[in-house]
Amino acid sequence: MGRCTLQHIQDTILLSLNRAFSNQPKGTAALFFIQTTSTLSFAVLYSTLVLYTTKHLHFPIKEATEIMGVFGAFNYGLHLFGGYLSGRFLSNRNLFTGGMVLQVFGCGLIALGTSAMLYWGLALFLTGSGLNVTCINMMLTQRFTPDDTRREGAFLWNYAGMNLGFFIGFTVAGHYQLTSSYASLFLFATLGNLLAIALVALNWKTLADRNTPLLDASRRAYAGRFLVGAAILVGLVPVVWVLLLHPGSTETLIKGICVAVAAGLVYLTIRHRDRLERNNMWAYLILALGSLVFWALYQMAPSGLQLFAVNNVDLHVWGVTIAPQWIQNINTVVIVVGGPLMAAWFQRLRARGWNVDIPAQFSVSLLLMGLGFLALPAGIFFADGQGLVGFGWLFGSYVLQSIGELLISPIGYAMIGKLAPRKYQGIMMGSWMLVTGLASLYAGDFSGMIPEPDGATALATDPAYASLFAKLGGGSLAVGIALVVLIPFLRKLIRTRKRDAADMSAEAVPAH
Repeated sequence: MGRCTLQHIQDTILLSLNRAFSNQPKGTAALFFIQTTSTLSFAVLYSTLVLYTTKHLHFPIKEATEIMGVFGAFNYGLHLFGGYLSGRFLSNRNLFTGGMVLQVFGCGLIALGTSAMLYWGLALFLTGSGLNVTCINMMLTQRFTPDDTRREGAFLWNYAGMNLGFFIGFTVAGHYQLTSSYASLFLFATLGNLLAIALVALNWKTLADRNTPLLDASRRAYAGRFLVGAAILVGLVPVVWVLLLHPGSTETLIKGICVAVAAGLVYLTIRHRDRLERNNMWAYLILALGSLVFWALYQMAPSGLQLFAVNNVDLHVWGVTIAPQWIQNINTVVIVVGGPLMAAWFQRLRARGWNVDIPAQFSVSLLLMGLGFLALPAGIFFADGQGLVGFGWLFGSYVLQSIGELLISPIGYAMIGKLAPRKYQGIMMGSWMLVTGLASLYAGDFSGMIPEPDGATALATDPAYASLFAKLGGGSLAVGIALVVLIPFLRKLIRTRKRDAADMSAEAVPAH
């Protein structure tokens, strides 16, 4: 099929989608498809890595979950570096395309099926995915002027595209998992990356950068920066490879960096002179701790919870065998369907005078996470004679966790703009992303505590699972209850200039 024919088909599809987008700027429809296709490979690796390393490469559970923890930490941590590179050394479309190329080679190496190729494949893949995730958001936001009200709708569509990519990736990964066709699965993962590259190429001029420092550079300086950016992109691969080979030391290093960042934020908060902004920063730090607990448990889904599902849950429902990766789609469906419903419900509650704010949402999210994990020991208590837990208990756990995600995830980044002083917004946004990466490491630690299934029946390992899940669920409940108690205090800390001035004016009026 020629380029002209491909272009014609794409233009027809994009025209239809642009109409559905209510006349969005040119390029937004293409980015919807790019988001969907580029998510496929990440969904495959995210949902399959622990199963592949334990079942195909025969890694011990602790080693496999350590790798998964570092996988998540690198993915989130490199987002920051990618945000710095894009628009300064490489254009967003160049960095995105380069990252996709690395992901293609990474998935191809992993498909070879050896431990050595796994580490090189992951190094290539993580460098690509870590650096280019911010590029899509930057390309999308640059399609709009600062006062364009259509921006929110475009990002909602892109979020839907990402979840569509996850749904397809999880579904296909589960299909191949049932037959242990890992080589075919990882080769499939490369197709999404290749499609994303093709879509960017077809829309190359449309997706050009706007208002970035790189555009002000001379032609010679542009070429020099391009070479430096490309060298950084390629040079990161062996660095990530070395760190992946020593996940224990890498985990200690990353945790040490996180402790240093936390100490730095506390120092900045104490030294900050503006009382209102200082109080907001204290609220941010308290909520960040709650977020760390939530995401540490949430990110056990592709590791510890998935291994529990494979070894201790009856995955036969109405005559159908449920693939482990398909379980992840419970979250995807709840997010896509539940997001608009929850937004409408909150709007009604607020109209009736209910104070649904950041502290309340964080508190309830942790309570729901705790209940989700406590549902699993309850399921173990009612397990069948072989120790297999009914699928309904796992389903209910995922639904509770997903509702909790709806409460905490959308407001997390938006909260930075409200609580962070202008000069610290970059630092605090980066720290928030580090929290998610750190949580991935703790998720790996917790998942490493689960029993090895080799030679053991579900009946024999159920007590260890029940004990671990009860402790984790109880811990999340305790933190959630602590935040509930702190809600009045947090509400006093979280103030804006406008609200503070209104309160002061009210206090100045004599009581009657």
